[in-house]
Amino acid sequence: MRLIDLSGEIFHKCPTLPNHPPAVITDWNTHDTYREAEGVKFSIASKYMAFGEHTGSHVDAPVHFDADPNALSVDQMPLEDFYTEAVCLDLSHIEPKTDISIDDFEKAETAAGIEIKPRDTVLLYMAHYDRTFGTPAFLTDWPGLTKESTEWLGNKGILMFGVEAPSPGRPGKHNFEVHLVCRDMGFTHMEGLANLGQVVGKGRFRFIGFPLKIRGGTGSPIRPVAVLEE
Repeated sequence: MRLIDLSGEIFHKCPTLPNHPPAVITDWNTHDTYREAEGVKFSIASKYMAFGEHTGSHVDAPVHFDADPNALSVDQMPLEDFYTEAVCLDLSHIEPKTDISIDDFEKAETAAGIEIKPRDTVLLYMAHYDRTFGTPAFLTDWPGLTKESTEWLGNKGILMFGVEAPSPGRPGKHNFEVHLVCRDMGFTHMEGLANLGQVVGKGRFRFIGFPLKIRGGTGSPIRPVAVLEE
């Protein structure tokens, strides 16, 4: 068995879209300061962290894109949705700032030699993290899903899909439509994943990526992992 870490780091001022809060992480306690009790000296180190739910590798809860009062918050989502069978489609040949079509998905599924099944997690490798992380292009220049290609995934009965980009659709209309398809078809997605190239060509595998139990949360950072039986 081999575990593949599919998460990006969360760090001070890590990339976030402008409609989400910035990440602020700083020292709160350091080992430069000691406390003493009855002759025993002791020091601790700890960090102060302030950032939005949609920071780093994270999942969108339905309430994030659905105004229905009954839409699930992240703490209400079934844990079973984060412990699933998974596949990864190789879309790394798709040019940045272009659309991913149904035809692209169908060809990638055939090339992978797998069949997307109901309740799968579908990871989409676009090489976006590899190409752009650490540059301004990470927040602007990714290939994105469309309304039609997102519906294609939804018609497969998947639980969720995951992308490396900060959003699943290209900025603007397409991204709004992708979120609305997720709302209307009852599935969701993860954003900000990394290392997806390491699970391309691996067939079916186990995906684990539990969120934090944030009361009423519209999303949560996750630590996504692929479990390969090798």
